[in-house]
Amino acid sequence: MSQDLSTELKIKEAAKRVFMAKGFDGCSTREIAKEAGMNVALVNYYFRSKGQLFQLIFRAALEDFMLSMIDVFSTDLSLESKMRIFIEREYDFLTKHPEMPGFIIGEMSRADGCGAGNMYWMKDKIDETGIFRDIQKAQDAGEIRKMDLLSIALILMSNCHFPFLGKPFVQNALHVSDEHYEQQLVLHKQYVTEMMINYLFIKK
Repeated sequence: MSQDLSTELKIKEAAKRVFMAKGFDGCSTREIAKEAGMNVALVNYYFRSKGQLFQLIFRAALEDFMLSMIDVFSTDLSLESKMRIFIEREYDFLTKHPEMPGFIIGEMSRADGCGAGNMYWMKDKIDETGIFRDIQKAQDAGEIRKMDLLSIALILMSNCHFPFLGKPFVQNALHVSDEHYEQQLVLHKQYVTEMMINYLFIKK
């Protein structure tokens, strides 16, 4: 690896750690430079501004966050299998990266953030998988409950993401240890899967 690539990678990795912990508004280029073990001038040489660096980190995080969803929804599996695998992979990914949903949701909520363009990109990527068409066909065939796509998305997101977003609150309110919480997440993944399948799909 060349010196330039090595330096650029170190800056990106440092920026990712700082942005994930503090968000765009909560940190400075100086903090990123300190985390990378470099001076501010060098960071600015490789990346013209904190905003440009953030855009790169945010898009990469968003792509990582959506990769499993896109992979699963793009397969030829049945809709029920897609739902089961999606929930399984979503929990596995968030167990490894629990900070991800808070970071993405928080930054997309910023009035001057990069959310708008990325929201359109997200919708287009999901639409390309054909999952919306699959759901509509299943509803028309009477295979799943007739619900607005937004409601299905909200049920999935709230049940998959809140256990990670709400962990500090739930742990403090119920005096739950990290070990016990993690054990329950494994069970909760199973509960969410069965709840979604049993509610959404019409048994004949």
